[in-house]
Amino acid sequence: MSELIIHLHKCRLKLAEDVHFSLRDLELQAGDRIAVTGPSGCGKSTLLNLLSGMIQPSAGEVRVCGKSLEKLSPAALDAFRGRHIGFIYQTFNLLEAFSALENVIIGMRFGRKIPHRERLARAKALLDRVGLSHRLHARPSRMSVGERQRVAIARAIANKPDVLLADEPTGALDPEAAQAVYALILKLCEEEGCTLVFVTHDERLADGLPRRLDARGFIQHEATV
Repeated sequence: MSELIIHLHKCRLKLAEDVHFSLRDLELQAGDRIAVTGPSGCGKSTLLNLLSGMIQPSAGEVRVCGKSLEKLSPAALDAFRGRHIGFIYQTFNLLEAFSALENVIIGMRFGRKIPHRERLARAKALLDRVGLSHRLHARPSRMSVGERQRVAIARAIANKPDVLLADEPTGALDPEAAQAVYALILKLCEEEGCTLVFVTHDERLADGLPRRLDARGFIQHEATV
């Protein structure tokens, strides 16, 4: 039986006086791939923020890789996130003052402590795997939207995370580029052994994953809880 990587149990988060995020149970095993779908504002990004420990639930438990995130100190949570969780953002969140190579290397500083020479070698290898070996020293402003997303993907998996969280990673791309980035993420997750939580509005992409979670109903008003 596969290892249980993610477990949300009776998770509840107060968003406003009469508005809550609520998810009774979610379990993902090592290597699972799940699409999270639903309209804007239904709680998809809130779910990812809970899974990454960026926000803490008001009640219930969020366990990732056997750790209850709400029980970790801020410093321990930062270290845990760096070692175990990769995050791909729709808006890339790259550092403009640094090259593609530097962006990936900087991201690796928050994970396992390895010598700079090893970080450099892995960053170059990852950028080669995402098709950017010729763009190592380009800054984000000099790169296309698709290229910037590929840098963000390389950075997200640089620390060999157990969990990869993708928040609309193809939302800013045209259909052809979106399909290419989607295929790349699946390929890298397979190679790296990541559990994938993939938020998307694209039904075609969602249909390509073995599991789907409809986020409609995550956000509840007090009168309905």
